[in-house]
Amino acid sequence: MPVPAPVPVPPQRDVPAAETGPAAGHTADLTVLVIEDDPASGITGPELSAAAGTRVRIRTARNLTEAGRLLTDDVDCILLDLALPVPTAGTGAGTAAPFTSGGGGDHRPEPAPHRAEELAVLTHVLRIAPLHAVLVLTAQDDTELAAEAVRVGAQDYLFRGELDARVLSRAIRYAVERKRADIAQHQLTESGLRAQENARLERGLLPTPLLEGSDLSFAARYRPGRSRALLGGDFYDTVRTPDGTVHAMIGDVCGHGPDEAALGVELRIAWRALTLAGLCGDRLLSTLQQVLEHERQSEEVFATLCTVDIAPDGRRAGLCLAGHPAPLLARHGRPARLLPYEDGGPALGLLPHARWPRRQVELGGEWSLMMYTDGLIEGRVGAGSSQRLGQDGMVAMVNSRLEQGLAGEELLEAAVTEVRELNGGELTDDVAVLLLGRDPERIRRRGRSAPRPGPASTAPASASAQRPPL
Repeated sequence: MPVPAPVPVPPQRDVPAAETGPAAGHTADLTVLVIEDDPASGITGPELSAAAGTRVRIRTARNLTEAGRLLTDDVDCILLDLALPVPTAGTGAGTAAPFTSGGGGDHRPEPAPHRAEELAVLTHVLRIAPLHAVLVLTAQDDTELAAEAVRVGAQDYLFRGELDARVLSRAIRYAVERKRADIAQHQLTESGLRAQENARLERGLLPTPLLEGSDLSFAARYRPGRSRALLGGDFYDTVRTPDGTVHAMIGDVCGHGPDEAALGVELRIAWRALTLAGLCGDRLLSTLQQVLEHERQSEEVFATLCTVDIAPDGRRAGLCLAGHPAPLLARHGRPARLLPYEDGGPALGLLPHARWPRRQVELGGEWSLMMYTDGLIEGRVGAGSSQRLGQDGMVAMVNSRLEQGLAGEELLEAAVTEVRELNGGELTDDVAVLLLGRDPERIRRRGRSAPRPGPASTAPASASAQRPPL
């Protein structure tokens, strides 16, 4: 059989034709690659153009080697004769490798065992052209093979005996649109799965407080500034060490992207490990600064931090500030006020060999301590206003909620909701708020309600009687 003259190949486009659609109100030209060993039996381009109402360009390949050379991104549809010889090693499988990336055929079903040889040509084409619509030609009396070809991955099938310009042009249009829909659905599914994986990952990176055995109450609210994210550059954690001390911290990495979120998680995990290892105050913050300097993307990245270690009796605390807003303390019967912040040190990552003094704070017998990031105080007061809420505005807002009798989760939810409403919509910065509290009356009630072993019993209390973690 004589070898046909090479067919000119037009320049490639950046996006495969199957992934794009025609502009509104415009019928795009079509390019069809016909793969059959008897091109003289096919329909000509002018016939198809007349039937389709638009220009149709036809390229013809007698075998898979030629098809690999002619398969470019601007091909809209492949018309494949299933009667072609079975591909073997060296048929040019690698020639179309540039066009196989990003396809949606990774999980394409395999042909039925008794049809595998008959569909070998199709599976080869689907492998080298995963982004192109494929129409198969088969004998009229073999509907089972045609249906199996569609199940394996072809968009449609045609019988050779019924081939005419009108039927073929309609089938090509249908195949192209169906392929576009398949690719869109595949990308949507992948995007959904990726979002679920990211959500599970981010949710797993949020802290679980370790407060078992403590009499302190705990509540937290977290709202990342990034759209559709669960994790931002803000971070917090709370742990109780074996000596009964409750350690809490809250921090903020400058910026709002995924890199900042990842750095925040690293700093939180490092803080927990160092705290459980017995470090606190200046030694802990100095070590955290080393972690930040090694892990940050650039030297401009810094993080603010506030740490509090509450004595086992719950009446005193040590406070360290590294460029972070001071916590808010509300004692029983008194309005909330900011803790002293004059002795704070710089943010982590700003000054080498910096020091962070630890300040002793008297908490009292009954109190609530609110730690927060600057996202809570930097929201605007009124839509379009340039005025920020600020720490004074936050203190007034919290005091008004305390006068209403709110506490714990309700207090935090009300505070975050009011800040959003004052801002006139979602806040652009991450927001993290942590609330620790001590209520002697609640502790006494818990003690009275806990079952006690009988006088003659030396067995420990049952699991249900032990104090649950807060």
